[in-house]
Amino acid sequence: MKLSTTKGNMLVMNKLRIISAVFFAAAIAVAISSCSDKRSTGLEYARNMYDHIAFDPDQPNNNFKNGQTAQTPPVGTVPVGFDKVDEYPNTIEGYQAASANLKNPFKVNMGTLQEGKTLYVNMCSHCHGYQGQGDGSIVKLEKFPAPPSYSKGTSSRGGAMKDLTDGKIFHTITNGWGLMGPHKYQLTPNERWKIVMYVHELQKLQ
Repeated sequence: MKLSTTKGNMLVMNKLRIISAVFFAAAIAVAISSCSDKRSTGLEYARNMYDHIAFDPDQPNNNFKNGQTAQTPPVGTVPVGFDKVDEYPNTIEGYQAASANLKNPFKVNMGTLQEGKTLYVNMCSHCHGYQGQGDGSIVKLEKFPAPPSYSKGTSSRGGAMKDLTDGKIFHTITNGWGLMGPHKYQLTPNERWKIVMYVHELQKLQ
């Protein structure tokens, strides 16, 4: 009994040694191979997840006459959710017409105000400042003039900034003014209206 037990224990120990040696050898091989070629990414799994069939936007594409993948949208088309027709051109007359005719379609509530604040912080605060005082991070670089304060400044188109109407703010966000570029391609009308709502809160600051 003792002899058979001893032989059994030795066989188990030998198997463990063999398995350990195999794992150790594999680890050494992996370490050596990873050090030999710094450009190697090692083993790859599911390569089709990043070598996809579809064309990348900046990739040459012989399916189109100009050889590009990214194509200009057809004339007259508009992205879903954006303006269909620019009823108020980027002129003083368009600005005044927007002031007279455009009203915010959203009612003031905490949810919409918070959405407007988030959009303002992400899209406007770098110039206008978090409190709308014209002291954003871009202005602090001292390479660009500060925009007027929403609560204390004077509009370059006349009147106090605190008196800007829904339509005037919406028109300016849409078409831009001076050094401010148009945002009608980055923000949907609904997003612009939510920013308008939040700007009205900044107009009230002392």
